[in-house]
Amino acid sequence: MEFSNPPDAEIRAILSRPTTVAVVGCSDNPQRDSLRIGKLLKGRGFKVIPVNPQLDADALRAALGEKCYADLASIPEPVEIVDVFRRSEFVPQIVEDAITKGAHVLWCQLGVIHLDAARRAQKAGMTVLMDRCPAIEYARLF
Repeated sequence: MEFSNPPDAEIRAILSRPTTVAVVGCSDNPQRDSLRIGKLLKGRGFKVIPVNPQLDADALRAALGEKCYADLASIPEPVEIVDVFRRSEFVPQIVEDAITKGAHVLWCQLGVIHLDAARRAQKAGMTVLMDRCPAIEYARLF
């Protein structure tokens, strides 16, 4: 399957509409990109919900203002964007969870690529970005 990320206008529209983002694989380590990007999105008006089964529920409350959840299914509210900071091999299950959750956008970070999972997400009606970083896209498009 050939994959193309959405056009710049669509990426700009996604980043221009602050909504709820689940950051899957969010770390509590301030040196990690997942936390840095979570903070960037929060600073741009997004509600950022961290997802990491290794962390305590309050581990990122100070940094992001939200409880940390073990998985997407545990989040008690709708999620518009699922931002993936996990290795590519985990993307198929994340896609299934995102579909069940009713997410509209699957955003896979730099180096996170899984063509079959992307196809599955697109068939379910999701917009899919792979191998892209919101920080880079903000700098490039705004």
